[in-house]
Amino acid sequence: MKNMKWLWMLCIMVAGCGLKKQDILYVGTDAEFPPFEYIDQDKIVGFDIDLINEIAKFIKKDIKIMNISFDGLIPALQSKKVDLIISGMTITEDRRKSVAFSQVYYTSREQMIILNKTTTDINTLEDLQNKKVGVVLGFTGDILISEMKYVNVERFNNVSSAILALQAQKVDALVIDFETAHNYVSVHSDLKLVATSSTQEDYAIALRLQDQELLEKINEAITKLKDHGTIGTLYKKYLTE
Repeated sequence: MKNMKWLWMLCIMVAGCGLKKQDILYVGTDAEFPPFEYIDQDKIVGFDIDLINEIAKFIKKDIKIMNISFDGLIPALQSKKVDLIISGMTITEDRRKSVAFSQVYYTSREQMIILNKTTTDINTLEDLQNKKVGVVLGFTGDILISEMKYVNVERFNNVSSAILALQAQKVDALVIDFETAHNYVSVHSDLKLVATSSTQEDYAIALRLQDQELLEKINEAITKLKDHGTIGTLYKKYLTE
């Protein structure tokens, strides 16, 4: 009888833990992408982090942020290590095959960075022919530059590694997202901005294809946050344009 009592209590505890886990959303991000996600005093902060916290309030969920390299985010989502991704992720047709995207919350472009002291004549994306160009693995810049002919592509696992390679003159230029490029140039006087791509790219939250109910809730939250001016406030807090 005593054993049955303990078994009954264990079942209640397990059930309770299950309910608690359902109230937590595990959020994947790559905290190497300022001002959208970055580490400040051992804490992951940024535009995306503030946004997902506001969304979590709206849909009445707690969140746990998981710091994962960008190229590992979609695999983590598919293997259910995380419930969603918010990491300055651009909507692409290729990604649509494996994830569902929320409505757009920000539109960006690609930006090129070079060294201030460079003697290389680089002013436009067309000038990158026969040059060594740094990109971050899986980023939109990787896709853009990989499609260009006669460009030597050097891929890095994160933005900070790519910046260091540029500063060490291991690459001639670096192509990354607009806001992140501006963020790094603002704190590194040896870097300067040059060409910006004409094509736009939309950032959205990524979920598993089958999680349509959660997707609807997140879309509703984003709409409300836009209408209430919350997302506009985040633009002013974090972004340059």
